[in-house]
Amino acid sequence: MSNTSNNTMSRIRVTKEFSFEMAHMLEGYDGPCSEIHGHSYRLFVTVAGTPCSDPQNPKYGMVIDFGVLKRIVGGRIVDVYDHSLVVRRTADNGELIRTLAARFGKLQAVEFQPTCENLVTRFAETIAAELPRGVELFSLRLHETATSYAEWFASDNA
Repeated sequence: MSNTSNNTMSRIRVTKEFSFEMAHMLEGYDGPCSEIHGHSYRLFVTVAGTPCSDPQNPKYGMVIDFGVLKRIVGGRIVDVYDHSLVVRRTADNGELIRTLAARFGKLQAVEFQPTCENLVTRFAETIAAELPRGVELFSLRLHETATSYAEWFASDNA
């Protein structure tokens, strides 16, 4: 039987949920999502690591301070995408992007089709690059609607 008070060898996953409102359009798509429309996104960020084992450290027992995770995801994802319009930059829509950018302050013109799958991949790259040493991104789940989501797992992308 393991000693549960000794976290020096335990690897733990912790998850924090974030939410934001975002509009997008799928350039050239053959359905209604080619129109500008919005979603109430929910992003679940799961990180993994070994909890701090130093009893003198105020972070003793933590894999990551949830405040640190909130600062990373809040600053790099939520603040950027909340109440923004995300469109794919193509050769055909340069004028549209310029017009929208002149009117709206939170336009994100990206190099990829802003599907839930592509967004979760971009978010994974962004978050993983900001995590403190010893903490790894384990998975992301991005809900585009109450019943539809995309997942990213580090083990699938190693």
